[in-house]
Amino acid sequence: MLSKVRDYIKKYKLLDTNELYLVALSGGADSVSLLLLLDEMGYQTHAIHCNFHLRGEESDRDERFCESLCQQKNIPFHRVHFDTLMYAETHKVSVEMAARELRYRYFEQLRNDIGAAGVCVAHHRDDAVETVLLNLVRGTGLRGLTGIQPKNGNILRPLLCLSRKEIEAYLRTKGQEYVTDSTNLEADVQRNVIRLKVLPLLQELNPAVSENIQRTAENLLEAQQVLDAVSNLFDDVKELELNELKKFGSSEYIVYQWAKQYGFNGAQVRQIMEAETGRVFSSPAGYDLLVDRGRLLVEPSLKPMKPLLIPEEGTYVLDHQMRLSVKKEPAWISKDAAIATVDASKVRFPLTVRRVEEGDVMQPFGMEGRKLLSDLMTDRKMTLFEKRRQLVVTDADHQVVWLVGIRTDHRFQVSDTTTEVLSFVPKLV
Repeated sequence: MLSKVRDYIKKYKLLDTNELYLVALSGGADSVSLLLLLDEMGYQTHAIHCNFHLRGEESDRDERFCESLCQQKNIPFHRVHFDTLMYAETHKVSVEMAARELRYRYFEQLRNDIGAAGVCVAHHRDDAVETVLLNLVRGTGLRGLTGIQPKNGNILRPLLCLSRKEIEAYLRTKGQEYVTDSTNLEADVQRNVIRLKVLPLLQELNPAVSENIQRTAENLLEAQQVLDAVSNLFDDVKELELNELKKFGSSEYIVYQWAKQYGFNGAQVRQIMEAETGRVFSSPAGYDLLVDRGRLLVEPSLKPMKPLLIPEEGTYVLDHQMRLSVKKEPAWISKDAAIATVDASKVRFPLTVRRVEEGDVMQPFGMEGRKLLSDLMTDRKMTLFEKRRQLVVTDADHQVVWLVGIRTDHRFQVSDTTTEVLSFVPKLV
């Protein structure tokens, strides 16, 4: 069994004999085996025990046992006490979640304090199999079927290659005692129902069911890692071309992995894949996703804009990145769409800078008659995101003077008789 664990550690590059590791020690068979195995293999370890004060004297018994074991093995021992029930009540979480949050938060704190490379926890193959079955019953994607991972950040799980029976057999050969948490024997939570009822039934169909499920989970983990490598190509990308994704086989999976980083869930992604052009989806994380002619675009949700009043010449703040200079100058005509020049004598202050509104019209420079700004923007094939961000400058009579960055209104054009222009020059901060 020692060789089996050593090979597993090597396969997943979990531990280094030159580093120090914390071992989460509850006193149960799993954590006791983990501590003894790592010690036997020559790893430098400190034990850490959490007393959650949930089982009265039994909790204190476990603590005493762990302390005694570490004294016998000459392994440094750390302990911490938690008022788990008060934490759960204060933070409005279940007792199980409270214990988890308290435990892992303290693990990381102590790991940093003593300079440990990681925290070893004693999840074994049966735990991983139970997780796969639980996720399958609840409904899950591929990642949920990969079970418990051998490494998750600083949390390391060297015993995932062993079954509970193998662990107990190892302790018997060592003549090593351990304690039993009485709550693990009660089929009152979902995991214990799987452990005490479902798995025994499956083992009647195939005694090797646990090994087979774990092997399948490891195969799926390999597949997941390949898919993650593909999905990582699209990290921080704000636009996806759906046709380009077809070469990867599964567009929806990549879209899900991409959209997930912006807070979108699986149900939304399924709707996104079926949506027509122009539909917008919003995530709780503050992002909007637009379906636009075979593309998916994402950007932060648009915040309301207060119209900016321009009572006279000067430089005005549009946002934290942009300023707008408005001033009168001797006549000249801008050839740059980003800069506007209009006949100053035809413009009446105060001006207003605001976003385009429904029903806005203008007479585009060089055109006869008026046209809706929405139609102008559609003609330019602007996306809905671009349209909703588009700014206009209007005069005191609410006439559109400039569709910012695109074109000026013909009624304010600079002509041969113009002696002075009003220029609009955006400036980056």
